[in-house]
Amino acid sequence: MLDRLFKNFRKEEAPTKDENALPRAVAALLVEAARADEEYTDDERDLIVKLLRGEFDLTEEEAVELRREAEEAQAAANDLYGFSRVVKEELDREGKMQLIEAMWRVVLTDAERDPHEEMVIRRLVGLIHLEDRDSTEARRRAEK
Repeated sequence: MLDRLFKNFRKEEAPTKDENALPRAVAALLVEAARADEEYTDDERDLIVKLLRGEFDLTEEEAVELRREAEEAQAAANDLYGFSRVVKEELDREGKMQLIEAMWRVVLTDAERDPHEEMVIRRLVGLIHLEDRDSTEARRRAEK
């Protein structure tokens, strides 16, 4: 009986870190930005794959699979919090800035700035503890 009682007080083993959490979160956020205007184009899909390949050193097939997994995860998610939490914990300031720039690149693929797309980026900027001026800087870099 005491064994059962003290079982709750024993330290459990620390959960193993999911090494794919960051790539999945980044991919899902890129998909979220692309889908925000309800027009998810082939150009946006292709750019997401290109960005994932470059950022995470993936093959074309691995990046396409990651994008597909991210599309499913993003569609099932109720908000950005789960994805943003991973980014906030795993990336330094420069990494966060690169993510915001990548999101702007995806959003600007069609050469139009949609208010819904901008809102997604604005919300994420706050969730990962950046500022509006950081987003503006990232957008300017993406526009070049």
